[in-house]
Amino acid sequence: MPPPSTSPDTPPKKSARRNTPRLSQDRRVADIILAARAVIREKGYEQASMAEIAERAGVVEGTLYRYFENRRALLIRVADEWFSEKLAEDTGIAGIRDTRDKLRHIIWRALQITRSEPALSRFVLTEVRPTVDYRESRFYALIRRFTSEVRTLCREAVATGEFRADVPDTLMRDLVFGGMEHQTWAFLRGDGDFDTASAADGIADVVYRGMSVRPATQDALDAAIERIEAEADRLAGLPSAR
Repeated sequence: MPPPSTSPDTPPKKSARRNTPRLSQDRRVADIILAARAVIREKGYEQASMAEIAERAGVVEGTLYRYFENRRALLIRVADEWFSEKLAEDTGIAGIRDTRDKLRHIIWRALQITRSEPALSRFVLTEVRPTVDYRESRFYALIRRFTSEVRTLCREAVATGEFRADVPDTLMRDLVFGGMEHQTWAFLRGDGDFDTASAADGIADVVYRGMSVRPATQDALDAAIERIEAEADRLAGLPSAR
């Protein structure tokens, strides 16, 4: 018996298809960056392969190349996103009044950022910064924004007469961040460690004393005067020996 004829007005049956939602491009890129950051944190950027990043993101490896030209481009994007997050955070410096304490806080926070992501910090220092196009990169612009806090602090202290005016603020910036890099380099190589609080105190003290208009001996003299005045007040409160 021949099969019944199909009316031309009857639409053909569609094959069953799963309705899986498609992620937006922004969401897909965000997932890839998140996966790459996790792999870099666990294995270091040297061992972070595109295959493992794709697996962690739940996509095939070829998908990564739809959004990133190569592995290096992906790693640079991860570093950019990480540092952008840090710049968006509240620095906590607004409530600090003392110049030395402000300087110490800036240094401490930068050291904490390095400690929080050693693999990405090492990638920036060894793979991004030495390149010839570094100064044209987005990451360079982010670093300039981050280090501008030190220059602003220096200019403000010069304006109030607390800091010497004969030292450029760019040199002070270089002294601060050069000192931090020296303190953290062994840690980033995996050859040592550093104490964040002690390193911040040491760098801040050296830079502050070098920039301060007031001689370091004046601080000691003021402290001695305060102790003498306190002792005088204490003796004045004792009953007379007569």
